[in-house]
Amino acid sequence: MSNFIKGEVSILSIHDGTSYKPVACLTSNAIATDLSVIESTTKCNPGIMVRQPGMFSYSVTAEGQYIDTTTVGGDDAKRSHDALLAKQLTKTLVNFKLDTNVSNAESIKYFGSAVISSLSADFGSGDDLATFSLTLDGNGLFY
Repeated sequence: MSNFIKGEVSILSIHDGTSYKPVACLTSNAIATDLSVIESTTKCNPGIMVRQPGMFSYSVTAEGQYIDTTTVGGDDAKRSHDALLAKQLTKTLVNFKLDTNVSNAESIKYFGSAVISSLSADFGSGDDLATFSLTLDGNGLFY
């Protein structure tokens, strides 16, 4: 029998130098991996394409509701656009953890180091809640 994992239990966290703090309040997050392919043909095997694995890369994307995490009275147990922007402005690599949060020893966790390559905030009018989106471009391999 398959053990299905609900997307809502997956938690993306950013390390602050002391501990991992969840990115809040996420509405979605994803991880994408890529492996480039090196293609070549030679006179030794004319007309035959030879393919080899190339460079591995990955990115993590997330979207969420903007909350105050940095001012007095803000929720400093979490990370949101305000705290992430401070990291992006200083061009700091961030360490992250993406946890499937399954309540057993087989919980799948991805750990990595990344650049905050894209960060945006959307401030609508009326009843719209402020939201943000984030892209982390991986540095090296998962660890």
